[in-house]
Formats: sequence, C-alpha cells, structure tokens
Amino acid sequence: MVKIRLKKMGTKARPDYRIVVQDSRKPRDGTTIEEIGQYHPIAAEGNQSTIDAERAKYWISTGAQPTAIVKKILHANGLSAKGTPISK
Repeated sequence: MVKIRLKKMGTKARPDYRIVVQDSRKPRDGTTIEEIGQYHPIAAEGNQSTIDAERAKYWISTGAQPTAIVKKILHANGLSAKGTPISK
C-alpha cells in the first residue's frame, strides 16, 4: 500500500521532515516515490509546513493513505484527508 508520511531529516535537536509518498513496506528513511512537501515542527506557527496541494490531491485520489500527522498537516494547509479543499 502507498502511504503519504514523514521522512525525518535534520538533527536530533533541530528536526526537519519531508512529506513523501512511499511504499508502506519501505523503512521510514528509505527510498521514496515522490516528495510533496516539508514540515518544520519548531518553526513559527504559520511557517511550519509547505505542501504541493495538487500532487497531494493526485496521490490521495489514486489511493495513497496519509498518516495521522500528515492528515493534520493537510488540514492545516486547507485540504481534507480525501484531497478536497476545506471550506472556511
């Protein structure tokens, strides 16, 4: 199964993650299919994540399942876990 999940980068004191599309059987930091965004948990509240919404919608429409944390990041960027925009 294909998942949209976080790939850890950075160091122990300054974590930095990339939002990637990856086979669920691969290790967390293994090879990825595509990188679709970044997540910086210690940045200021409005600058924590960037995501390519079009690619996220595409992968969700093809059956990729986002993890719980990625669902929260998608929601913070105005997308639902189904790939549709959230009306405000």
